[in-house]
Amino acid sequence: MPHHSNQCHCCPQCTEKTPSELDFSRRSFLAMGGVMLGGLSLSGLQTALAADADNPVPPPKPRTPLVVKPVLVHDIPKPRDEWSWRNWGGIQSAEEAAAEVERIKPELAAIKQRADYPVEFLDISTVTNISQMKEHPDMEKCDTILLYGAGHNVNGVQNFGKDVIFFQRWKSGPVYLQYEIVSPRFLRQHTDAAVLPGIRHSDIVTDKTEELDWRFRSLCGLKNTLGAKVVTIGGAGAWSQPGGVVQNRVKETWKFEYHDVNYDELGKLVDEAKADEKVMARAKKRADDYLKIPGTKLETKEDFFVLSFVLDEVFRMLMKRVDTNYITVNSCMGTIMPKTKTTACLTLTTLNDDGYLAFCESDFVVIPSGVLLGNIIGKPVFLCNPTYPHDNIITISHCTAPRKMNGKNFDPVRIVTHYESDYGAAPWVQAPLGTVTTHIAPAFNGDRWVGIKGKIVEVPFRPICRTQFDIQYEVSDSLLAERLPGFHWMTCYGDYRKEIGYALRRVGVQWDNLDEV
Repeated sequence: MPHHSNQCHCCPQCTEKTPSELDFSRRSFLAMGGVMLGGLSLSGLQTALAADADNPVPPPKPRTPLVVKPVLVHDIPKPRDEWSWRNWGGIQSAEEAAAEVERIKPELAAIKQRADYPVEFLDISTVTNISQMKEHPDMEKCDTILLYGAGHNVNGVQNFGKDVIFFQRWKSGPVYLQYEIVSPRFLRQHTDAAVLPGIRHSDIVTDKTEELDWRFRSLCGLKNTLGAKVVTIGGAGAWSQPGGVVQNRVKETWKFEYHDVNYDELGKLVDEAKADEKVMARAKKRADDYLKIPGTKLETKEDFFVLSFVLDEVFRMLMKRVDTNYITVNSCMGTIMPKTKTTACLTLTTLNDDGYLAFCESDFVVIPSGVLLGNIIGKPVFLCNPTYPHDNIITISHCTAPRKMNGKNFDPVRIVTHYESDYGAAPWVQAPLGTVTTHIAPAFNGDRWVGIKGKIVEVPFRPICRTQFDIQYEVSDSLLAERLPGFHWMTCYGDYRKEIGYALRRVGVQWDNLDEV
């Protein structure tokens, strides 16, 4: 079987080794908690999945909603002659608390209506002490407590084992007591530093309900990322890093589950798919329909193009079998080509554009950032190679870019060959110039992610990986060059730096947002 005769810059384990040597041994894979998927057959997958005759190409499953429990904590003081008998604040009775609940309800409804992430709000509870909520049945149902701090007795919520966001009023309604004391009495616990391990100043929101949006978006993304199941074609890798070390670290931090399909199994599935008239007819129709998308040009062999949709269907069935939306392909620079008679490049593009999170190279240094970012934004993300920063420009490039990175429209594309092999089908995506972008560069050891905001200023066609974006950034070249860790980057359209940092704090990963340095 062919393999690389020299070291390739892209592959995580591209060496002189044969494909069989590149695969994890069964013992190594099982030792890090992997599941080997064996004895697979196309007919077995189709039967087990009970594919819908009208929709035999499985769609991704939707993100799981973030469940939020709103709790209004208020005081009911009793007047006392010649004594200070009440705290600050405009909610001092059960009647005023009930009126506040009616004010909160439409605010939450508006958040849910405008949310671009799934969120559910449980009924609003009113208490005079947060400890009254400790045994409430909603505590088992919720992921996040939205605490309206109108009263004094909020201490203890940090022990509920839930994410907590404080909302307090200043001008948006009756002023809340916690507007005065949330920092010295709660966050700092009568000291000079924030001492609560799970709650920080970024968890406090004053007046602006729109400031709750990005926090909920972040927590929804984190909820959907922790414990993710990932189909690993040819094993779980990590670019230039010791086998198994990164994967175990990812398992510890992100609780990922690896479900592996070795290349012999994949080859059999693809051969069965190519021999199945219905599968081939669907692939041909999907390929024809794809060419009808405005801005689509085919500049490689039709066989490469059609077989990309055959591989797309096989990958969807494997993800459905594992009940996941996540897949990655190891040794995609060589091993997969003789098995599929095409490349995985365009297949990963079509999967990402349909709502899956599909990555090349099986690089688990960067894949957690792609899963988290994709789950936060609900749109495709782009695993790419960065270059060297200079003149406030850095080029990012890869042969697997999505076309639908704004979540709505297809960017124009030319379908060409994969660059390094001049084989298969790969997209050269024409991103709109001026598009704002977020970039994440994870460290090899997994304990730090670097982030910057950028803007696409050119979409060239140099002799490198096919999709190429020249990114303009605002930080200094020296700062970016000196702070960069790892290798691969994760990129999306839009600015989501706040959401990323908010989520990372909860899993113990440092967020180094260079734009704030």
